[in-house]
Amino acid sequence: MHGASPRWRERLRTLNLLDMTTDSSDPPKAPAPASRRGTADLPPEPFDTPDLDPAAPAADEDDEARLPELTEESLEAVGEGPLATGHAAIENAVRLAPTSPGVYRMLNAAHDVLYVGKAKNVKKRLSSYARANAPLPARILRMIAATVTVEIVSTTTETEALLLEANLIKQLKPRFNVQLRDDKSFPYILITGDHWAPQILKHRGAQSRPGRYFGPFASAGAVNRTITALQRAFLIRSCTDSFFESRTRPCLLHQIRRCAGPCTQEIDFPGYTELVREATDFLSGRSQAVKALLATEMEKASGELEFETAAVYRDRLAALSAISSQQGINPRTVEEADVFAIHQEGGYSCVEVFFFRTGQNWGNRAYFPRAEKSYLPEEVLSAFITQFYDDKPPPKLILLSHEIEEAELLAEALCVKAGHKVEVSTPKRGEKKELVQHALTNAREALGRKLADTATQSRLLEAMTATLALPHTPKRIEVYDNSHIQGTNAVGAMIVAGPDGFMKNQYRKFNIKSEGLRPGDDYGMMKEVLQRRFKRLVAPSEKDVARAAKEDDVPQWPDLVIIDGGRGQLNAVREIFTELGVTNVALMSVAKGPDRDAGRETLFIPEREAIKLEPRDPVLYFIQRLRDEAHRFVIGSHRKLRKKDIREAGLQEIPGIGPSRKRALLHHFGTLKEIERASIADLGKVPGVSAESARKIFEYFHSNAS
Repeated sequence: MHGASPRWRERLRTLNLLDMTTDSSDPPKAPAPASRRGTADLPPEPFDTPDLDPAAPAADEDDEARLPELTEESLEAVGEGPLATGHAAIENAVRLAPTSPGVYRMLNAAHDVLYVGKAKNVKKRLSSYARANAPLPARILRMIAATVTVEIVSTTTETEALLLEANLIKQLKPRFNVQLRDDKSFPYILITGDHWAPQILKHRGAQSRPGRYFGPFASAGAVNRTITALQRAFLIRSCTDSFFESRTRPCLLHQIRRCAGPCTQEIDFPGYTELVREATDFLSGRSQAVKALLATEMEKASGELEFETAAVYRDRLAALSAISSQQGINPRTVEEADVFAIHQEGGYSCVEVFFFRTGQNWGNRAYFPRAEKSYLPEEVLSAFITQFYDDKPPPKLILLSHEIEEAELLAEALCVKAGHKVEVSTPKRGEKKELVQHALTNAREALGRKLADTATQSRLLEAMTATLALPHTPKRIEVYDNSHIQGTNAVGAMIVAGPDGFMKNQYRKFNIKSEGLRPGDDYGMMKEVLQRRFKRLVAPSEKDVARAAKEDDVPQWPDLVIIDGGRGQLNAVREIFTELGVTNVALMSVAKGPDRDAGRETLFIPEREAIKLEPRDPVLYFIQRLRDEAHRFVIGSHRKLRKKDIREAGLQEIPGIGPSRKRALLHHFGTLKEIERASIADLGKVPGVSAESARKIFEYFHSNAS
């Protein structure tokens, strides 16, 4: 490494890049085991064990991507002096630069990374920036003018340089690079292989559990719809293993013909194994063969006058047809491919991605990468794809709407990453061209919708600014609410909205931890929530600063805070802000109308008369949406806490049994009733439960029973 400052040496060391490793990032952690509800009729739903730290995000799985802010500066802002300084800094780096492949980073005076690039010959590439009279785009000139130092990492091959460049861009988010935003792991369908009666479920994260994985799917909604249809078609169970083992009678899913009921031997082992094989064949691309088999069985049953059996096969065929109709376009000649199409308009870019696996369309997703206006579609698409596959397995075929310069290099890098041949092409005719055109149409429409939604949101924000006489149009609005039942399971919540609508990856939940609060003390609960939130803003920790740096330049300080309540809640919040020294944050509370009628709300603003807007005023409707979203979010958080509390009731008073052992017991046995029935030997088999703890648990239930 050449010219690396001690600060950047340390940072690169934390990224495992100082020793020239091209590993992208640690694999995502597997999701925590799902727990269960204590109901005897339905399979359990997963529940969270919420830490409810104000720093813990509560992101929606299918949250829409946001449009990036356009912050391009004019060329006139670049003077000869800064340009000369930047050229001099780059010339110094050129003297020490190697002629081999590598990655270079341009840094400003604050040691912030401005740009990350890769080159087959680093010295030659940097020399092109150092020429004073070279005709370069405006963004490149601005980058050079801001550069004070250049740091270089040498690599063995250009392929390694490409992989390292993608890793660094995702980690450091340089200002002048194209940045992939809203990058989340994709869900898969898993048919488990560690139980005699395999389970079908949605899966995210590391694929460490034994079984067959099918995906990726574009969204959790696409997975859920497919699993529901597959349950109707193949009757595979979706319940957890602990729920399965504790059954004494079939659950409701069996009664509505969405499960074959292997838990109570409603179907024998060979029969259930055949259902699993058919489902695996269908997801593996042999859907026509499976349909033909079911149709044959239906005709056979009908011919033998077994009309009920024939009706079951008919319903299964209808479920499979429903999957095909939901998937829309299904290619005839493309078995496995990802299709990328880009459309640019109004200075923004939209990349639409379609996923085709086993000849089936498994969904699509629109992305809005951050890139300056001067980037050509080919440049944005090339940078996007490199970052997209940084932590995802590439398919055998990648189809593009635009030809990119480094298609061969990208294919070689993805081959190294995937361990199999990867083809990157821009089709000119045939079905592949039709798939790309279809994706391009979707990209154009998605960007049009997003621009329209953003324009509408901007108009509402401007109207609210005028109505409330705010000093400027808010870019970040935070809305707070809390929920409880007579003070129990109290939880507070914050939702965030901005120019692009609700920012669900910024939502936060707060466990109310204060002792001595009276049941129903809304003032005290709100005080705790706001103190915990704004103390982190007034005196942020190093983790908070690092987290804020990764939030894509979204301002973390709110411009407007909205509270659900009247003048009393408003004054309580003002006191909190005064204690913390919070200024320049507008404040408003929304009180419900008489009989809690929507449209008759009263708005309270400090040192102003109360405001009542007309029931059909768009601004009032906008404020109602913000308040209702906060209410929805906090109620959902409260229900999760209450459900968990109900499930653990009965374990609370056992001495020596803390939260970890409670969870282990419930995960192992499923319900409180099964824990009560368990013997000391069975209790001792639970991970983390010692022989002494097992004896205490057994004696607690049986002494109470007597």
